[in-house]
Amino acid sequence: MKIREIRPYYRRIPLKKPYTISSETFSDVELVFVDIELENGITGYGSGSPAEEVVGENARISLHNLQSDPVQQLAGRDIRHFQQIIHEVRRAFPGFPGTQAALDLALHDAFCKYLGVSIVAFYGQCVEPLPTSVTIGIMPVEEALREAVEYVKMGFRALKIKTGGGDTAQDVELLSRLRETVGKDIMLRVDPNQGYNERQLLQIYDHCDVELIEQPLPVGNEQLLRALPSRLRDKLVADESLTGPETALSFTQHPRPFGIYNIKLMKCGGILAAREIAGIAEHAGIGLFWGCNDESSLSITAALHAAYSCPNTRYLDLDGSFDLAEDLFSGGFEIQNGKLYLTNHLLS
Repeated sequence: MKIREIRPYYRRIPLKKPYTISSETFSDVELVFVDIELENGITGYGSGSPAEEVVGENARISLHNLQSDPVQQLAGRDIRHFQQIIHEVRRAFPGFPGTQAALDLALHDAFCKYLGVSIVAFYGQCVEPLPTSVTIGIMPVEEALREAVEYVKMGFRALKIKTGGGDTAQDVELLSRLRETVGKDIMLRVDPNQGYNERQLLQIYDHCDVELIEQPLPVGNEQLLRALPSRLRDKLVADESLTGPETALSFTQHPRPFGIYNIKLMKCGGILAAREIAGIAEHAGIGLFWGCNDESSLSITAALHAAYSCPNTRYLDLDGSFDLAEDLFSGGFEIQNGKLYLTNHLLS
């Protein structure tokens, strides 16, 4: 079955409310979408939401790439060769994971719809539904506590707290008060977005009861992490440092700087690359934490399919569509008591 047409398009979508991380505040998100239509009318859908500050690509660059000849000339190719096409796209657009991810998702979706199976069924589901964390941005302590209580009332059992704004003592106070407020049964995850130094990281680890800490030091400081105690490194999550299979492999060398890998489709380039990273991590005994940017439910669902197909998946942080004021897609997954459950295909 051949590809008939490839249709990319761009949207800027406002967020329900702005949120702040250690480096900046966001009030909207730019997304790129691509439809891949087959000759029999089946259409596969993909979306890209690259974080320019992390990968150097934004949605407008992705759109330009998707409109270019190397992509448009994929029309006429057999969808049964979708994995080969994805490898060709990766070679044609190195350093553009948002472009790669949008096409990877649409090709996966079109091929699996052609077969009549879900993406997770194609690869084989290995993991039962897991709870996702929801994110609390940098804000005054009392406001953060109120937001945490509301999330717990909604059924969420894992909270991710953005920190690293400069005042570590305030971060310690916030995390301590959160623990007092929500109790011992709620998982607290910390994401300073590269905003700590070694001393600050140790303060958080020594004084706060947290499940894990994402990318504490700036990219390039992984060697400093290797000198930290193993019990601390086991809680550290590689995020911005983990850009693809190559870096995933380099971080398996002992002493490992990270005990957990954060896989984002928009950072690595889609499902195929994500599963390559997952395989490297599995052989090294490293657990997976599936994250996201602000994204459409389309790409969040794709990440969930990939996550549940990997046996070493341990954590989900797939809340990227929750804060969109509007979304071009819906369905694909359901939330029940904070856990994410898939429906049959990438889209319902």
